[in-house]
Amino acid sequence: MKKIALLCLLIVSASTPALAISRYNSMSMTCAEARSVINRERAVIMRYPAKRTPKMTLYDRYVADSGACDVGYYADQDYLPTKDRASCPVYICRPATDLDDDDLIFRR
Repeated sequence: MKKIALLCLLIVSASTPALAISRYNSMSMTCAEARSVINRERAVIMRYPAKRTPKMTLYDRYVADSGACDVGYYADQDYLPTKDRASCPVYICRPATDLDDDDLIFRR
């Protein structure tokens, strides 16, 4: 019985698509292309060279909106270097504990 259950688990896991996140080089895309990829895939990892040390590669996870962030995180605007722009506006996930009281707006 254990062999049958293991075989079924193996078949199911092989038939589901991989949940891996895509990785891209932002310097090979325009800002519009990078934003389009992020919005289409909801979350991607973008790599780019460091400004102060060009031989060093930096990377981060960029998201379409807060729905792509884990619980307790929110989408905050950040900037990504691309082929055509030094600062392409995109979103990254930040912990909700990073919010200052000044960032909160209470409506009555």
